[in-house]
Amino acid sequence: MRDLAIRRWWRRDRAQASGAASEPAPPARLERARIRLLATGVILAVCFGAVVVRTLDVAVIGAPAGIGAAGGVTVLEPVARADIVDRNGVLLASNLPTHALYVEPDKIFDRADAVAALGRVFPDLDLERAAALIASGRKTALLRHNLTPEQAHAINRLGNPGLWLERQEQRFYPQGRLFAHAVGFTDVDNRGLAGVEKAVDDELRRRARDRSGPLALSLDIRVQHVLAQALQDTMTTHRALGAAGMVMDVQTGELLALVSLPSFNPKAPDRSPSEALFNRATLGTYELGSTFKPFTVAMSLDLGIAGIEDSYDATEPIRISRYLIRDHHPENRWLTVPEILIHSSNIGAARMAVEVGAERQRAFLGTLGMFERMPLESSERGRPLAPRRWSKQTTMTVSYGHGLAVTPLHVIANYAALVNGGVTVTPTLLKREPDEPLVQQRVISAETSAVMRMLLYAVVSEGTGKNAAVPGYLVGGKTRTAEKAIGGKYKHDSMITNFVGVFPIDRPRYAVLTMMDEPKGTKETFGFATAGWTAAPVAGAVIERIAPLLGVPAVVEPNETEEEPAFARWAGGGSHASF
Repeated sequence: MRDLAIRRWWRRDRAQASGAASEPAPPARLERARIRLLATGVILAVCFGAVVVRTLDVAVIGAPAGIGAAGGVTVLEPVARADIVDRNGVLLASNLPTHALYVEPDKIFDRADAVAALGRVFPDLDLERAAALIASGRKTALLRHNLTPEQAHAINRLGNPGLWLERQEQRFYPQGRLFAHAVGFTDVDNRGLAGVEKAVDDELRRRARDRSGPLALSLDIRVQHVLAQALQDTMTTHRALGAAGMVMDVQTGELLALVSLPSFNPKAPDRSPSEALFNRATLGTYELGSTFKPFTVAMSLDLGIAGIEDSYDATEPIRISRYLIRDHHPENRWLTVPEILIHSSNIGAARMAVEVGAERQRAFLGTLGMFERMPLESSERGRPLAPRRWSKQTTMTVSYGHGLAVTPLHVIANYAALVNGGVTVTPTLLKREPDEPLVQQRVISAETSAVMRMLLYAVVSEGTGKNAAVPGYLVGGKTRTAEKAIGGKYKHDSMITNFVGVFPIDRPRYAVLTMMDEPKGTKETFGFATAGWTAAPVAGAVIERIAPLLGVPAVVEPNETEEEPAFARWAGGGSHASF
């Protein structure tokens, strides 16, 4: 018995010793429990965070594949574009976040209910088209672009797995129609389709990627508004089909304004008629008539073929072949070179051009770029229409702007060269830096340019451009009235009128071009619809308003009793008859 008790005691004591060795101390067990609880908390926090992020993505932002997106659906990233601003930093174009709505027919279980729900979110939705898309059996189908935030939230609240949203960026034009032809517009994928938006599409996207700031244009919203308003008022008064205008810095080539009317809404260009989308200022080509005569005079003077005191026979029309060249308001006498411009004599210009000759005339116009598209940061640039055979008749008619069709942009850019000292400037819609080097080419001498400034002033002070005169400012320029060529024939009751003015003409800084397409006479204009009554007054009204805005100082005009015209004081000469 004693041996049995000893064995039991020994087994119990051994078991207790073994148990004591295998169990950890109380502090070790607590540490392990804390680690397990911490790990569990971290896992739960990560899962909860993922759920929150996903919920916000769907409910607020809109996931790329949206609610119920099918696997394998490719979602395009939004095309980012930099903002566009005017020369003073005023916003002209920007991006707004938006969504596109797609449907996946296979995931829509109750088609009628889905169509009804969509109709409640979009009251203007074509329900028949929506029903057809849902029943089409396609994998995915685009239903609508550019949803508002409210519409996107409403779609998410439907909880339909067959409807999903894709992030997009919509181009926004805060100035509406004002800059439509200059700035242009984009497609639904935010890629440039017209104007600056298309011409510098890559640059706008690069700036967005690099975050290098907005693209600054040369345009000035103040000048643009003045020009657009003046053109629209005159277009309405004279019941014209259209109008166009530009304001250019003649020293740098920067365009401060570019307007073509009628205009359109760049947010919805497809809803506008085709004539509204047409850019008359840079794409339309026209025979620009008498505004070409200063080029003929400058060419003849610069080549030394004519002198300022020379005269040309304008006593009677010129007959060449079966054509008759005549003046609209004939003087029926010999005209001096200044008088040829002042009275806008076709006969005098034709005789000057014949002395120059066809070869030199064509070479001079080629130097001015009159046979090629004018460079500009726009996708709408017209190519001039020139005759293939340059005959004597062509030489005569081109001298006064017939037989060669160019864009208004060609004309204003080359008027800059006539008055700025004789060098070409490259027109641009981009703001130039003050120290930016300019690409220039001399086309006439500085002396010839000085004479042309005096002659253009004489046209406004004494000739057909009187209605462009502005009190306090020296304005020079030239009018033009030309019949439209339709079907190879000139239509006598359809005219294009335009005026190109420069101010201040003694120290040229800005050029203004205005054009009217088929204006009609009014009681106030005594039934006349020529350039002196339609295009010139617009330019004068524009100059009067923008000159103070642009910091151009006014000058004191001579008294009415003074015999010497104002240009004579800064030219150092007398009247045009004493040149």
